Amino acid sequence: MAGSFLNVVIYRLDTGESIIKKRSHCIKCGHELAWYELVPVVSFLIQKGKCRACEASISLQYPTVEITTGLLFLLIFNQLLISGFLNTSYYLIIASLLIVIAVFDLKHFLIPDKIVYPAIVLVALYKFFEFLAPNNWGFSGNVSPLYIPLLTALFASAFFAAIFFISRGKWLGFGDVKLAFLIALFLSWPKILVALFAGFILGGIIGIGLIAIHKKTMKSQVPFGPFLVAGTFIAMFFGDWILNWYIALL
Repeated sequence: MAGSFLNVVIYRLDTGESIIKKRSHCIKCGHELAWYELVPVVSFLIQKGKCRACEASISLQYPTVEITTGLLFLLIFNQLLISGFLNTSYYLIIASLLIVIAVFDLKHFLIPDKIVYPAIVLVALYKFFEFLAPNNWGFSGNVSPLYIPLLTALFASAFFAAIFFISRGKWLGFGDVKLAFLIALFLSWPKILVALFAGFILGGIIGIGLIAIHKKTMKSQVPFGPFLVAGTFIAMFFGDWILNWYIALL
């Protein structure tokens, strides 16, 4: 159900509707959805991707976000559940916020401040309390001095800010600068290197692919946020393995 809720957040961030007060409904005809129309993925398949009331097509975004959220949550539970409830909950929330950022940027070419700023505050608070009370209250216990994630975030955002100002916003938006600060604060050093490298590689591959099939041109805009988020998840789950593999090659 988490993926379904994230779809609601993504849609209502754009429309300004209340996330909590208003029931889920068809975005075409306003039909309020019954409980059996809200079962993740299953309802989409049974209804053949259409609204039961008006038969308007339902975007593939909905099952894609539901499946992606489920897989990411499964990976988080598999890797982190033994480390404590608080630590696991923290990663689940951050993963959810990153999914919202990625999909919203993909749809609207905009990284929402309403998500990225609270995410930065949450990560900063977690790092602070983790430093004060390592191994207590379900923190990970993987503690580094507070200045390391902060400096990592400042350097990463400064790098993106330089690209933004040099290109006058043509190569990436200022929202990517804020997102870089968030993911660098979250991952810290050296995992941020994996996230950035993976993000740029994925962005390059997808961009070249879209040009090759004539979906985009060299002058077309492609949102970079989804690639940064994908790189963040790669670093989050496989960062240590990738870094150890790279060091072994040196």
